[in-house]
Amino acid sequence: MVKLPVITAFGGYGPAGRSSSHHAFRRMIIESLSEEERQDTLLSLAILMGVLKYDEGGYYDISGKRFTPAQAAARIKDEALEGTLIRKITRDYFDVDAIAGHAKLNMASGEEGFSFNISARQLPQPLPAGWHVEELADRRVRITVQGEMDCKIEALLRTEVQAAGLLPQGFRPGDHYNSQFHPRALQMAIVGASDAINALGIPWREVQAKITPDQLGVYSGNIMGQLDDYGFGGMLQSRLKGHRVSAKQCPLGLNSMCADFLNAYVLGSVGHTSATLGACATFLYNLNAAVEDIKAGRIRVAVVGSAEAPVTSEVIEGFDAMGALATESKLKHIDETETADWRNSSRPFGNSCGFVIAESSQYVVLMDDELALQLGAEIHGSVGNVFINADGFKRSIASPGPGNYITMAKAVASAVSMAGIETVQKGSFIQAHGSSTPKNCVSEADIFDRVAQAFSIRDWPVTAVKSYLGHSLGPASGDQLIGCLGVFRYGILPGIKSVSHIAPQVNNARLTIPLQDCKLEEGQGQIAFINSKGFGGNNATGVVYSPKLTHQWLRKRYGETVFANYQQRNRQVRRQANAYDEAASQGELNVIYLFGQQGINEEDIKIDMNGITIPGFEKPITYATDKEYPDF
Repeated sequence: MVKLPVITAFGGYGPAGRSSSHHAFRRMIIESLSEEERQDTLLSLAILMGVLKYDEGGYYDISGKRFTPAQAAARIKDEALEGTLIRKITRDYFDVDAIAGHAKLNMASGEEGFSFNISARQLPQPLPAGWHVEELADRRVRITVQGEMDCKIEALLRTEVQAAGLLPQGFRPGDHYNSQFHPRALQMAIVGASDAINALGIPWREVQAKITPDQLGVYSGNIMGQLDDYGFGGMLQSRLKGHRVSAKQCPLGLNSMCADFLNAYVLGSVGHTSATLGACATFLYNLNAAVEDIKAGRIRVAVVGSAEAPVTSEVIEGFDAMGALATESKLKHIDETETADWRNSSRPFGNSCGFVIAESSQYVVLMDDELALQLGAEIHGSVGNVFINADGFKRSIASPGPGNYITMAKAVASAVSMAGIETVQKGSFIQAHGSSTPKNCVSEADIFDRVAQAFSIRDWPVTAVKSYLGHSLGPASGDQLIGCLGVFRYGILPGIKSVSHIAPQVNNARLTIPLQDCKLEEGQGQIAFINSKGFGGNNATGVVYSPKLTHQWLRKRYGETVFANYQQRNRQVRRQANAYDEAASQGELNVIYLFGQQGINEEDIKIDMNGITIPGFEKPITYATDKEYPDF
């Protein structure tokens, strides 16, 4: 019997805040919440941002003044909303107004000059012959070049990319545990995975007691590695700056460290470990590996996720050099305005000009269905399949290709075989890659339309959380999964609110792409297709089923008596998960960081012909006894 991979917990931190208990999802649909839910969401965000504090006496601000919950929410509302999602990069990361970028400028003879958003100190010194510079308002200068012939000018400009999807303002992951010398992405991995483990509502030792040590798998990696000062970035810059490379920068910069840190400092795992990379589809690649291992019975519990911290000037300059990012001049041009709309700069399927880079850390805990029922774990949904296909021959390694047609069509066919054609036609929705690059806007919509036509789907609901969060690279499809779980819970499809209209070149004939939050009808929103199109031809589409469908299948598989017993156990698990949520909303994140714990004494490991006994684990590891190739 093939086990069904069930989502039993999720957590993390991104531009919308904490993911567990749907806090991040509620930030995205905050206009559609009840007053009580809106208040709870704002207060939790304010605590995370350090704007408010909480003790037994209630909420108070940094001056010590106390407020009722309603007063506190009203007081911090604007700050909490403005300090989340996509916004201008703050000096906590780097000063976008002080770091110069490069641009090539063409000017024909006879023209009077151009205005640039730079300060005088950023101009090349000494000025080239024939240049005349006049300082204007708003940090601009006018450059006039005198000469008879056409000329090409290469000038130093301030950074054109000035916004990103940033963690909530004031939230510093490393402040919540002893994070000395940890690169930012690894800090985010520690706090993000801790959020998911705590949200499980089951003490981790109870989970470990039910499985053998090798039946736990950790699947986590990121694309860029760790490129800040404590990782590869510092290693590569140290000699140039006259500093000494530390012994930590090289190993801590590796892409696999997101998994390694969880094994060593959060879970104490000796089980399977994996860091599979697939550009923007990295989270789905890791999810696929976990799902296949659970189905095959190799593991029973999987922690899957990714953490990426790419908001550095070097990474942004790299993507900008490709022409991939939304920039100030591009936004001004397409909007025909003098001011760039950074807040709404990520525009899937709209009038777009590039993606917006972001940081995020997202993790889920999967169990096989039998173990989930035994433990009384909460069932947030289940993962049927993840399909992965490449693009074949292509001229540009970064351009879209045919692989995503294959993954989407396979995903829909899989859901039809699992839930039936009518449920797919009337009850599914798409969480699009929605990167906001003009090519993706067109190519992804075409794919959806072609697949919809093949399966006779009409008015197929499509959303894209990158319009709120930006593109977090490795964890991006994790952001999408968290969004899907929120749709299952609240029945609301987040609208693409950064877009005023669907671009005319986008084929949405068989699609419904709401620009405001959309309340789904009963029976809708039962199947989510999570789509990802990564640079290099890394295409993946995951199929995720709602708790409602998953419950129906488990009742059928195990019977009403077993399921009733599960529900009884689940009540206590829910109470414990809710207790963690309440504590975290009041500032007690309970980050799990077990550095310095007594390691396993290798001399105490016992090995015989039947298996391996590891100190600290209740069950031994047993060898496989079935002949793998019986025909040999």
